[in-house]
Amino acid sequence: MNPGIRHRFMRLWSLHPRYLDAQGLVALWREALLAKAVLRGETRGYLHHPQLTRFREHARPRLAINSYLATIHDEATRRGYRFDRSKIGPVREVPPITVTSGQLAREWHHLQRKLAVRSPDVLSRWIGVAAPDCHPLFRRKPGPVASWERAPGDA
Repeated sequence: MNPGIRHRFMRLWSLHPRYLDAQGLVALWREALLAKAVLRGETRGYLHHPQLTRFREHARPRLAINSYLATIHDEATRRGYRFDRSKIGPVREVPPITVTSGQLAREWHHLQRKLAVRSPDVLSRWIGVAAPDCHPLFRRKPGPVASWERAPGDA
């Protein structure tokens, strides 16, 4: 890795997108579209990105990412944003992806740190939430932080 170049870290939240601020929701939309392109073989970047593991392991990876995107689109629409629905593709019911309680807790704390800096007003809406809802594609189960998750403090 070239030390002069900062590489982006894709974040495909397991949390429900309702918790994200505007900046986070737009970033999630873009990163999920990038993930879709990777899963479709349309880009060479991010091919081995750890956040894609759970989608790749799904029985129907492309339909799973479409389902993931559809929820983001629904949240954006609810807020009055105009994300392009035609970018999603077919949305069908798919088996859920499991996410551990440890992973959700890690993401929740990570998001709270981000919101504290850039959107304290959004953070204040969620301050009493101890166990946030996960994205509807995911189902919570007890367990530790996912093996693919980066260590705290990573970029």
